[in-house]
Amino acid sequence: MKTTRLVTGAVLVLRVTYGLGLIAAPRRLALRWLGPPAQDAPLQVALRALGAREAVLHSGALVALGHGLPMRPWLAASTVGDVTDVIATAAGRRRLPPGSIPATAAVGGGSALVSLVLAYLNP
Repeated sequence: MKTTRLVTGAVLVLRVTYGLGLIAAPRRLALRWLGPPAQDAPLQVALRALGAREAVLHSGALVALGHGLPMRPWLAASTVGDVTDVIATAAGRRRLPPGSIPATAAVGGGSALVSLVLAYLNP
């Protein structure tokens, strides 16, 4: 059980870090995903909002983990967010760089799967 908590904590810290990175440098982290529009200020607003979602949601999960509180609601919310990201990317596929759909499916889908597994392991 201790290993599960350590792995869960590590994943959550990485997700918070990613969120903070999107807030601080949205262009750098999203250029490959979204292409040249990632440089536009209006899109950077949305990317920062995505980063805030990641940072806040996974920080809350870290607090819950640290206090022995239920993890499943946090991890379920994380899963829904990741699946939503994949669906939203697929919906905009005609105007995105060629590799963005498979990359988002792999990263977002993989992240959703990791959250589901962690939800199973952490009641």
